[in-house]
Amino acid sequence: MKNTFIAISLLFNLHVSAQESVVFKSGEDSHKTYRIPAIISLQDGTLLAFSEGRVNDGGDFGNIDLVMKKSVDHGKSWSALETVVDQNQLQAGNPAPVLDLLDPNHPSGVVYLFYNTGNNHEGEVRKGNGVREVWYIRSFDGGTTWETPVNITLQIHKPLQPNFNSSYNFKEDWRTYANTPGHAFQFLSGKYKGRIFIPANHSQGSPQSRFNEYQAHGFYTDNHGESFKLGASISIPGSNEATATELSNSKMIMSIRNQAGDIKRRIIGFSSDGGEHWDTTYFNQQLIDPNCEGSLLTIGYSKGKAIIAHCNAASEERRNNLTLKISYDEGKTWGKSFLISASKNQEQSDWSAYSDLVLINKKTIGILFERNDYMEIVFKTQHIE
Repeated sequence: MKNTFIAISLLFNLHVSAQESVVFKSGEDSHKTYRIPAIISLQDGTLLAFSEGRVNDGGDFGNIDLVMKKSVDHGKSWSALETVVDQNQLQAGNPAPVLDLLDPNHPSGVVYLFYNTGNNHEGEVRKGNGVREVWYIRSFDGGTTWETPVNITLQIHKPLQPNFNSSYNFKEDWRTYANTPGHAFQFLSGKYKGRIFIPANHSQGSPQSRFNEYQAHGFYTDNHGESFKLGASISIPGSNEATATELSNSKMIMSIRNQAGDIKRRIIGFSSDGGEHWDTTYFNQQLIDPNCEGSLLTIGYSKGKAIIAHCNAASEERRNNLTLKISYDEGKTWGKSFLISASKNQEQSDWSAYSDLVLINKKTIGILFERNDYMEIVFKTQHIE
């Protein structure tokens, strides 16, 4: 079970000095703002950091590119910015990268980048005035070049927009749609070995109070992107942005934003069939959350159980107190806690917001996160032992 995991996560089993670097900074490289970080590691330890490059302003809709930088020194320095997806004046958002390590035709690994496009603001799409689509691109050379984008909307979305596309005639009437944000993951062992799972969320039907028409779900491929299937939706109304990772014995866990905002905690879901259904979902009282994105990562195994890391803004009031927590019992409890970034002025809004996690070595986790009211996306390492 551990051979593949060791190959990617323990390749650099050496001391990495704790450090911090600014990866994306507002106003640089022809983008007004950078938001929605995502990061993965290649087999040789190269880090690929992605974000939305918002050209004109900080809004969620408009001229938005997907951009990337690379690091070959564990995040100490970063390459020049590269634009990976450009939809001209429309948006490309919610980057969700994942490294496919188990494609027999490509043993060095294939990078997938899933993303969403849209033709209107989220509020208008909720009302039925627009559509969101789902795409992916692939790279067979570690992000140096990318294949032509593939539209998979019909496989994993259920929009009722026949005027936009005659095939978008689903009675379910899903409207808004968004990937995770953050990295997707691949099962590296067990019954679902090779499956790539992408957490997502959608709204269904007309807008409801407290965003109760939203539900988190996921989609997956078992054949390296040839086809995709939908997993079941989370039953809790208002469940929204989600992040997921592999556990032992073919199980998985998903951590979910409560868009309803009535309970300031993360929603946790467990699945024993690879995300096709959910065994249980509940609010985890240890994972305080202000209504924001969070990130999950499997970082190792002990006595046959997955050790997992979770990162989010651990505050009931605002996006602040970004905190990394470690679970040694597969998400039931969170035994270790590390404060990653917090404003001394607790009244300052949105100091540390969205984040994503990557494993540097067995003792070090990298955190890519939004800081200082979305003025910058920062990479920071944290020793956990």
